[in-house]
Amino acid sequence: MTDITEDALGRSRLDVAVAAPVALARAAQVLGPARASWMGEPVPADVPVPAGMERHLIDLQMRMSERSSLVTFHKAAYLDVGAAEVTGDTVRAEVSWRAAGMAPLFPVFSGHLTWAHGSLSVSGFYAPPGGGMGVIADRLLLNVAARGTARWLLERIVAAMEAPSSDPASA
Repeated sequence: MTDITEDALGRSRLDVAVAAPVALARAAQVLGPARASWMGEPVPADVPVPAGMERHLIDLQMRMSERSSLVTFHKAAYLDVGAAEVTGDTVRAEVSWRAAGMAPLFPVFSGHLTWAHGSLSVSGFYAPPGGGMGVIADRLLLNVAARGTARWLLERIVAAMEAPSSDPASA
């Protein structure tokens, strides 16, 4: 599932989902205490982090097409993830990312990661860079990169979920 719509503030809604056929316990582990397996390098303790979030430096891949074999750019980004909450058969965590350098030239995303019923999704809003011109560029091209980046991150998390675990309860 993929969807992008724009709101009155010029932010674009982003909803992307991929299959994640793992048990609830494994999803909760990887989105919670085992998240270091996919989040990247922890930032130094002296870097300010939003309350309740854990920040890592990750090399996001921005795909400029739906197929990963075509043009892909890499950009160092701060990835912030909140505590994973399990409610019934759903695991949910707050997530955001922004460029680690030259931030005004790149989108900023804020939303949630959600695992439910064998699917992992990210949903929220991102602000395209460049004001009104950025909104136009988003309509023409940047939304493809936003979807590709979100899909890349979700696939990275699913790979961590599917990797062998040392905890037998999470299999």
